[in-house]
Amino acid sequence: MAKRERVMRMSVEQPLWRALTAYRVLTMLYAVGLFATAYDEFARPWVAVGYFAVLCGWTLATLPRVANAARCTKPFLAADLTIAVTGILLTTVADAHERVQAGGPTLPSIWTAGSVLAFAIKGGWRWAALASSLVAVANLVERGSPARDTVHNVILVCIASVAIGYVVEVARASERTLARALEIEAATRERERLARDIHDSVLQVLAMVQRRGAVIGGEAAELGRMAGEQEVALRTLVSGGLVPVSRVSEDAAEGALVRAVEEEPEPGGPVDLRALLAPYAGALVSLAEPGAPVPLAPAAAREVAAAVGAALDNVRRHAGADARAWILVEDEPDEVIVTVRDDGPGIPEGRLVQAEGEGRLGVALSIRGRLRDLGGSAELISVPGQGTEVELKVPKDVTDPRGKAEQR
Repeated sequence: MAKRERVMRMSVEQPLWRALTAYRVLTMLYAVGLFATAYDEFARPWVAVGYFAVLCGWTLATLPRVANAARCTKPFLAADLTIAVTGILLTTVADAHERVQAGGPTLPSIWTAGSVLAFAIKGGWRWAALASSLVAVANLVERGSPARDTVHNVILVCIASVAIGYVVEVARASERTLARALEIEAATRERERLARDIHDSVLQVLAMVQRRGAVIGGEAAELGRMAGEQEVALRTLVSGGLVPVSRVSEDAAEGALVRAVEEEPEPGGPVDLRALLAPYAGALVSLAEPGAPVPLAPAAAREVAAAVGAALDNVRRHAGADARAWILVEDEPDEVIVTVRDDGPGIPEGRLVQAEGEGRLGVALSIRGRLRDLGGSAELISVPGQGTEVELKVPKDVTDPRGKAEQR
């Protein structure tokens, strides 16, 4: 049994969150050790002890919060930054004034950078700029003046966090692009596999039924004709490929793989005329179309498709059930041209005028009337013994054919 391709979940952010978790624990231990070595130099060490008790408890209790982007919520980030800023401002209360003026470390020390980096990984460089600005203000207030070493540290934290935030944003965009490329590749491989399997089984069976039915005749001939139509429709479906998919994020923390959903056309937006004409293709009807979409306003496209259907009905009615027909779609700069041609006996001269006089207005209303309301035209050319050709022209700027009909 052939294996189905599937896109694996991937996330370039997870290593950053793991690194941040380790950074917070290590810098917490560093800040505590730094305080312990200078305990005797603090003016109010009990203030620092109380703060470090809160800091250690908060850091250890919130380790799951920095495991991924989903758990690292905005309230958590705000509380985390508040603890960092509070520690900076409490330094002037706990430590000796001389040490503060001499450029001694703040209570949280480099643990503060972990809080800023969490903003960067979660929200990108803008969030990082906001958090680093608040930390910069707190450091300037703690020192009382913009000392050289303070400004140096503030600028370093700001640049590093903004750079990491920008890199995270670029990585996320690249991740989504790569996931989309892998998804398209997997869909293409699956389409090729289905095409091979269908060609080796279903299409061959349908073709055999069509040939045998034509030889046997009678009811089998009708069955063969239907099998031929299904073969053409199935072959068109397989060669046409899969429906494009868009991607809706399920959980940003889990990476770029998301569920696939069908893209819905925008209300009132143009539709591809080829999609409306494709059902007419069959064993006796060949459809030739451009390789690119042929966009038309929805109402206009439906009217053109209906006119084509009316022309094919006339082929079956007047040229016989075995008559072949060809549909040609041409996408011009200002208009769309659809030609329906058959190999029937043609229409005798004056027959259309006679039919209109007798009240049979199929061509007059179903075809010409529809195109007239669109601002287009329908020309019918028929030579006895050489078939009939119907040429439909419709301008591309038609938006509401019903409004045109009411104005006329």
